[in-house]
Amino acid sequence: MIAMSSQGILLIDKPEGITSRQVDNHFQHLFHTRKVGHLGTLDPFATGLLIVAINEATKYMNFLPDEEKTYHARLVLGKATDSGDKTGQVIEEKPVPSLSEEKVNEVFKSFLGKGSQIPPMTSAIKVDGTALYKLAHQGKEIDREPRPIEIFKLNLLELKESEILFSCRVSKGTYIRVLGEDIAKALGTVGYLESLRRTAVGNVKIEQAIPLEKASQIDLLDPADYVEYKNIEVNDEVAKKVSNGVKLSFDTDEERVLIRYEGKALAVYEKEGEIYRCLRGLSSWK
Repeated sequence: MIAMSSQGILLIDKPEGITSRQVDNHFQHLFHTRKVGHLGTLDPFATGLLIVAINEATKYMNFLPDEEKTYHARLVLGKATDSGDKTGQVIEEKPVPSLSEEKVNEVFKSFLGKGSQIPPMTSAIKVDGTALYKLAHQGKEIDREPRPIEIFKLNLLELKESEILFSCRVSKGTYIRVLGEDIAKALGTVGYLESLRRTAVGNVKIEQAIPLEKASQIDLLDPADYVEYKNIEVNDEVAKKVSNGVKLSFDTDEERVLIRYEGKALAVYEKEGEIYRCLRGLSSWK
């Protein structure tokens, strides 16, 4: 059933073939609101965990875990497409050398750590107010600045003659299509992603997600429960100060804290010198 409050978050297992924006549109219609947003866009061909916020829960989007994401990807070797995935047109073919698990793992190790990527033209990044993928649809290609990324884990799950199934845990902003192309190049060939599935966003796992078609049958979740900042419970007197955005002192060294009163989230406070300032007032509906 739809929650009476009609505000909160949903952990959706996005199906293949629709955009993340279309998922938002689905919930805009379902909840009769325009205030819907998602955390971390998934391409239409990709599946997996998509965190969707409804109404007042959109205030939490900048505080939900989004710095690290985990994926499973299937990389097809020997062909490259103009999109870096199976939806594009083949633009290059190259022989696939004989590969061993040892060789693949050696290449994987070379990608670990901090590095940079040039965002693909098929990405949603905006340049002068226009998304790159819209320019790509117009047949345009522009120079893009490399962006810093970090790859924390890269594991081989399965190796076939011309396919590699791998998992990776990466920093926010990492394009797995580009990673797949770079891996193929390092192996002496070209490649594209046949499939991509996001299995985690921070500590939120795909096992907690529900299929899109079942989303109307469950209650919405309180986003405060997914904020990973230190929780500080305050009394009535301090709660009134928090509601007015008063700067406060707390016995902690955390950069950000989540303030609660009687279990309800009131605000996120951020360290500023020796005191904390109100970064954002919040709504809670427990």
